[in-house]
Amino acid sequence: MSAPDSPAETLRAALDGLLDGLPPKAAAQAVDRLIANYRGATPTDAPILRDRADVAAYAAYRMPATFEAVRAALDAFTRAAPGWTPGTHVDVGGGTGAATWAVSATWPEERPVTVLDWAEPALALGRELASRNPLLKPAEWRRARIGAALSIESTDLVTVSYVLGELTEESRAAVVDAAASAAGTGAVVVVEPGTPDGYARVIEARGRLVDAGFHVAAPCPHSAGCPIVPGEDWCHFSARVSRSSLHRQVKGGSLAYEDEKFSYVAATRFPVEPAPSRVVRRPQIRKGQVLLDLCEAEEALRRTTVTKRHGALYRAARDVDWGDAWPPEEDTGTSGA
Repeated sequence: MSAPDSPAETLRAALDGLLDGLPPKAAAQAVDRLIANYRGATPTDAPILRDRADVAAYAAYRMPATFEAVRAALDAFTRAAPGWTPGTHVDVGGGTGAATWAVSATWPEERPVTVLDWAEPALALGRELASRNPLLKPAEWRRARIGAALSIESTDLVTVSYVLGELTEESRAAVVDAAASAAGTGAVVVVEPGTPDGYARVIEARGRLVDAGFHVAAPCPHSAGCPIVPGEDWCHFSARVSRSSLHRQVKGGSLAYEDEKFSYVAATRFPVEPAPSRVVRRPQIRKGQVLLDLCEAEEALRRTTVTKRHGALYRAARDVDWGDAWPPEEDTGTSGA
């Protein structure tokens, strides 16, 4: 008997054929408008996803990348909070449900899930896609205005992914505060595009969560101020996304993969053990040495060089990836010179 498909494969299969019957010109126009909205700074008081054409284009264009970005953030979170599993989950501004798919892939068991979004076409398609995932079939898809008046029921986990950029400053603050209030003894995970503006929104959310009594689980090794100077640099990471033929068609690409850049914060009400340091740039592998740019628990950024003389640590450094904790759990000695 063949092995069951992974959640990512199941999602891609669910997306196949989504644009059947949709005129190619309409799909292309919807994708172009979505790119402008999601990469720009366009706070709004209305849903970006307006109709079935928008939603279908969004799902084909964005869902695989959003799924992988959120899953990468959750993976880092689980390393800081091993053994913790959310009993309930609320996805704020969940749209077609990419974050719910990522949560079910990270903790593969059935749980009460509520997706809140203000675009009814997105909720309808999200519900349709979720019918392909046994863990998401019981999920509730509710229409809600994502903004200052948002009310979130008590839950263990709140995800807010790729939605803050759609909101005004006042609405962003209200949504983060509502998420913090709802996750009474649990966790909040915020994910945004890996751009300077996306990072700024994440840092703003991080500050509100810390002020509300949360502990930062990832990516930061601490809950103090970020050592990165706004305007000079920004903290972001990368997730590899496999492209289906449909995905390549909608995005106009030829490669079988793409790299999704994202910024995030995962914070908890309960104590966690964050990484001792985090690799915040792509490692530079040179002859006999690896250069790692690290964010450290001492609230500082530092470049460390790991050479062959470090033995097993050097071999680990050659395999470490952007966004990983450092040093690896099995290597707790010196992290370089």
